[in-house]
Amino acid sequence: MEVHLLDNNKKEGKVSFLIEGSNPAFASLIRKTILDEVPTMAIEDVEFRKNSSILYDEILAHRLGLIPLKTDLKSYDLPENCKCEGAGCAKCTLKLTLKAKGPGIVYASEIESQDPKVVPVFPKLPIVKLMKGQSLEFEATAVLGKGKTHAKWSPGHCFFKYKPKIEVGKKVENPEDVAKVCPINVFDVKNNSISINKDNLLKCHLCGACTEVSSDIKLNESEDDFVFFIESWGQLSPKDMVCTALDIIKIKIDNLSKELK
Repeated sequence: MEVHLLDNNKKEGKVSFLIEGSNPAFASLIRKTILDEVPTMAIEDVEFRKNSSILYDEILAHRLGLIPLKTDLKSYDLPENCKCEGAGCAKCTLKLTLKAKGPGIVYASEIESQDPKVVPVFPKLPIVKLMKGQSLEFEATAVLGKGKTHAKWSPGHCFFKYKPKIEVGKKVENPEDVAKVCPINVFDVKNNSISINKDNLLKCHLCGACTEVSSDIKLNESEDDFVFFIESWGQLSPKDMVCTALDIIKIKIDNLSKELK
């Protein structure tokens, strides 16, 4: 099995790569592990001291829980794996507080964290608008969790597609029409001869528009090559998402091997 990096956009938190010589089961395992098993920090409990805003406590608590928090996996444990057995200690919980008075909009940047490494990913995310005389004060508890438990712990978006395979006949009668109909410019035409643009080949989504124009073009999918796309919500980098998922898979395989022995 070989892995080739296709694109790494650190600014937008997006990565794409090609896995060659694998199978659909393994590709699906990586995807599901990233979405369901890779843990992130999120607010789980909120204790309101003051809330005279227009929003009820329950609505605000729900909004707070969905705020993505930058996550340091080396400093925290899942509550069920912590030595305190989920009772709540500095190793598995984090306190966040906020005090605000109106008038004005309360933003995520106003949340104070006991750990400077774990802060809201998007500082300008609005929480609530306070009118004159209104105030908001609370203490929240953030913990590590998994996306399979609640979407607020999901680290990002991950999907894959089969690597496209395009077969071009020896002589295509209407190369200009074939190249023109392709929405992502997979084909190049030179001297009335058509060829495949290698830079755009992996962008092909097998829409079939080219086959409707010419019967000399055939589209197929590779059965053992996959193009992965990963987009982070900001809690973890795409690299951390993939590496953590692979570590989790290895641990599960080792545990299964021990049980079988």
